[in-house]
Amino acid sequence: MRKHARKTVYLSGPIMDARDGDARQWRAAARALLASAFEILDPMRRNFKDREVDSANEIVEFDLQDVRDCDIALVNYCKPSIGTSMEVFYAAHDLGKFVVAFAPFEFKDCSPWMVRYCTKILPTLEDACAYLVTHFSGAAG
Repeated sequence: MRKHARKTVYLSGPIMDARDGDARQWRAAARALLASAFEILDPMRRNFKDREVDSANEIVEFDLQDVRDCDIALVNYCKPSIGTSMEVFYAAHDLGKFVVAFAPFEFKDCSPWMVRYCTKILPTLEDACAYLVTHFSGAAG
């Protein structure tokens, strides 16, 4: 019975074409803001090399397994990303998961697909994490 178990948050966002360190930096900040209230699934914990044929299927399957294992997806929607978009669609459309994104641009500049499949889009990581703590951690009240 999972009544009192902490919810699990998957950290979805660009990795392959992210600037050096960006993929790790925001995830570390998210962990700092959420780890006391949630279990965190960070795809950066695996040491795969992008663009290597023998690991491509593994990368995708491990990421999809994380999406299946999470309760909520936290999405860094900082730029268009095929992998991130696929994870969002899979989480929301196929699995019915709650998807909370943060985006550093105005709503009118968001893809209609991301608007449709992200349950909530907020302007900053801090806002998104506060939203998760308020609505999903059981700590607010």
